[in-house]
Amino acid sequence: MDPTTDNAGNTGHRGDARASLEALRAEIAKAVVGQDPAVTGLVVALLCRGHVLLEGVPGVAKTLLVRALAATLELDTKRVQFTPDLMPSDVTGSLVYDARTAEFSFQPGPVFTNLLLADEINRTPPKTQSSLLEAMEERQVTVDGTPRPLPEPFLVAATQNPVEYEGTYPLPEAQLDRFLLKLTVPLPTRQDEIAVLTRHADGFNPRDLHAAGVRPVAGPAELDAARAAVAKTTVSPEITAYVVDVCRATRESPSLTLGVSPRGATALLSTARAWAWLTGRDYVIPDDVKALALPTLRHRVQLRPEAEMEGVTADSVITAILAHVPVPR
Repeated sequence: MDPTTDNAGNTGHRGDARASLEALRAEIAKAVVGQDPAVTGLVVALLCRGHVLLEGVPGVAKTLLVRALAATLELDTKRVQFTPDLMPSDVTGSLVYDARTAEFSFQPGPVFTNLLLADEINRTPPKTQSSLLEAMEERQVTVDGTPRPLPEPFLVAATQNPVEYEGTYPLPEAQLDRFLLKLTVPLPTRQDEIAVLTRHADGFNPRDLHAAGVRPVAGPAELDAARAAVAKTTVSPEITAYVVDVCRATRESPSLTLGVSPRGATALLSTARAWAWLTGRDYVIPDDVKALALPTLRHRVQLRPEAEMEGVTADSVITAILAHVPVPR
């Protein structure tokens, strides 16, 4: 089973959580052509209260995808363009002196939103990258010793250019591990690219999603109901052991210097549960684990230099492990 397919075929309405979230694909497709895997990944991340790293070359609609998602869910969204001179306070906010009252007051940064688009996050130095760590893990920001909670729901959707691009800073392992999923946004197929150009020729304006017909199909109430349903999805001991075996196999792979941590195993279990619920089941099967293994684990492993030189990729290593680890009956 692949998370890009939809076996329910529902059009969605505001009264049913699963149908509403499935309807996101059709709604976002009014603005973004041919990126179903990324849309599915963002929905899974919302269900799991996780964050998403979107990787792709410039110009493949990563920013538009996040804006369209926010529009369909009626979520507040803010965008931060990460640059080499961006400071941590530009993200989190800072204390500002008010001359009239002779006091300092807190000016919230763009992180105080539901869906934060961290655009080209790997173009800023590690000091500023790390300003998001507390927000992503603790869902709060501490300024001058005072913790300030972030809105709920809260999701960081960070885009990055491939690391071989000039002027990029690879994200440190500690921060990569905070992202629930790493989704690759590929160049469109020839047919999809023709569809994109046809839309623009017909007057499509990516800055005006309302004119493109993008409408809200779900909101915080449907999202809360969906999360509660995902939490009740049954996981058998055999499936739990299977997830552990897959993750432990990465630690023993001769192609990797760094395998998946227990946090990564927990993440894989969470995403598999969300995918099981989205496909209409209240229990997890091995195919759910396989379907979400690549986006959940690919950024949590590190290749040996010699393996990288031979053309081995994180995806190929994880795929080989899935093929060899015994599947529970």
